[in-house]
Amino acid sequence: MGLGVRISIVIVLCVVPCISAAFNEKDVSKLLASKECAWCDLRNANLSGAQLTGANLQRAILSGADLSGADLSGADLSGATLTRADLSGADLSSAYLVGTTLRGARLFHTNLSGAKLEKANLAGTDLSQATLKGARLSGAQWTDGTKCAEDSVGECKKEKGLFDPKPARSWKELHDK
Repeated sequence: MGLGVRISIVIVLCVVPCISAAFNEKDVSKLLASKECAWCDLRNANLSGAQLTGANLQRAILSGADLSGADLSGADLSGATLTRADLSGADLSSAYLVGTTLRGARLFHTNLSGAKLEKANLAGTDLSQATLKGARLSGAQWTDGTKCAEDSVGECKKEKGLFDPKPARSWKELHDK
């Protein structure tokens, strides 16, 4: 294989994944202007400090996004993907997060008071100093990979008799690669 072919392969392998992992600028503009962005691609977007009270982000892809300090109170993030997103210091009070994937997300000092997190995936998240008062966690997958019981409000009551042989990795383990 010639040097030119090798260089072309390296360029394709390095550039293509970076392009496909970028957010859609039109989706960011749409969200900030209207607070409506269901099914949008916002991967790796910088939305730090954004005022998104009551925003519609159903099924949006927010993997790796920076939402630190953002106001998402009352927002609908049902079915959204926030894998490895940074939500530290964000306000998600009364937010609708049913079925949302938050695997490996950073929720340090995040306000989740009254949030609906039923059936959400919280495996490997950093919930240190997060406020969960009144948060509904029924059926959610907890940070350690276990399932929360149906009556879990404000804390995850572990379902009895269930064991996950593959515990979730911590936020730190997911990000220190």
